[in-house]
Amino acid sequence: MHWLYLGVAIVFETIGTTALKASDGMTRAGPALVVIMSYTLSFWLLALVLRVVPVGVAYAIWAGLGICLIAGIGWVLFGQRLDGPAIAGMVLIIAGIIIINLFSASVRH
Repeated sequence: MHWLYLGVAIVFETIGTTALKASDGMTRAGPALVVIMSYTLSFWLLALVLRVVPVGVAYAIWAGLGICLIAGIGWVLFGQRLDGPAIAGMVLIIAGIIIINLFSASVRH
């Protein structure tokens, strides 16, 4: 169940960060409210995950996937271009997450 919680936490973090961009520096009430609600839910779920998964592993997965998802959303929704080094870095982040999940004894399955 903790992996499901982590996945949903990542989704809420991604929603919150997308709304943060749309909030225009927290000056627009609707998106600002979405930011607060999304981050609150994301951190709550992450806290539940930390009961089972080591903090370093959980945070690496949460932050790493969040970075990659937000970069993709920025590209699609906000027209923010990604150059080769940015894409290569994100591929390495995803490779790191895969390595952690497949080979680390720190991860409980």
